[in-house]
Amino acid sequence: MLNRRSVKERNGVQEASQAFIHLDRLTRNLRLLQDLAGPRPLWPCVKANAYGHGLEIIVRHLESLGIDTVCVAHVSEAVSLREAGAEAAIVVLSAPPPEACGAIVEHRLEPVVGSREVLEALSRARVDGSSPVSVHLKVDTGMGRIGVSPEQMPELVARATALEGIRVRGLMSHFSLADEPESTFSQTQIEAFERACAETAAAAIPFRHMANSAAIFDWPESRFDAVRPGIAMYGLRPSIGVAHPRAAELEPVLDWVTRLTFLKEVPAGVGLSYGHTFRTERPSLIGTFPVGYGDGLPRSLSNQMQVLVGGQRCPQVGTITMDQTLVDVTALRGRVEVGDPVVLIGQQGAERAHVDEWAETLATINYEIVTGISARVPRVLG
Repeated sequence: MLNRRSVKERNGVQEASQAFIHLDRLTRNLRLLQDLAGPRPLWPCVKANAYGHGLEIIVRHLESLGIDTVCVAHVSEAVSLREAGAEAAIVVLSAPPPEACGAIVEHRLEPVVGSREVLEALSRARVDGSSPVSVHLKVDTGMGRIGVSPEQMPELVARATALEGIRVRGLMSHFSLADEPESTFSQTQIEAFERACAETAAAAIPFRHMANSAAIFDWPESRFDAVRPGIAMYGLRPSIGVAHPRAAELEPVLDWVTRLTFLKEVPAGVGLSYGHTFRTERPSLIGTFPVGYGDGLPRSLSNQMQVLVGGQRCPQVGTITMDQTLVDVTALRGRVEVGDPVVLIGQQGAERAHVDEWAETLATINYEIVTGISARVPRVLG
């Protein structure tokens, strides 16, 4: 279990903004994913600061729910978890450099491996008498990143099982088009992975795992022995293309909230913020809130987004700057004051500001938005 002291304490100074993390929603999302996965264990992905939600907060809660394996991208993420007291098995999804093998052995990490060279480096790094290093061998079925082809996997498995101090805990692959259920390529990938599994069955590898969030919903034949939920665990759809009706039950775990720090009446015809990209068309009440692109609010959303103030949608105006942003609250004149909450992402009254709106406006994905919320924004329990 993670040490409770690893959660940063606030010093009483009011933060410019906060990302509220709702663990009750996270729990319900996990139950939904477990319903779909059946008896197979969930191995949640907590890479990139738990998709922007706060690595230590999320992993502490996962361990309290009995989750025994989590996945990160880099050795450095895994080491930070171990130093904070995490006890779960930690799968490192990116190909580790040989010089990281010592840290992998020391911190009992489980690297994803796709080459003989890394297997041999891990075997050399292991201290005599210590526990074997658990590895997950990667089959590249069409993603094109790390891993070997299905035809090369028997040779890699044979080398792994022959090396002293190496234990193959998993055989894995990763989808490239799982969030496009109309595509036939995902089925091609599943069949390629099944072929690799069949050709290495004699090795009795405990876990075969392939399914990400989208595949948990739409590709049940890919669930195998364990599943690796990522974005869906945090209450966000992998894409609008996910067809399973239960995806609508996901609850966003993160709310991003700030407050108004200034209000001013502005005449018609006045340019606002850098470049005067917005000019008032009528006498306007303009508010300022202390969040900008330095916090992860994309500058490219300037004049294209809305925030929630007083339970209403209000247009953001002018260029988003590094630390402060403007909002037109003219519609709330007489009912708004400095200190009122401003919801960037989340619910206020009957209205919801959803991260998917930002992603659609910017022609990107919700993953990029939430992972882009900077460390300047404290993650606190909601």
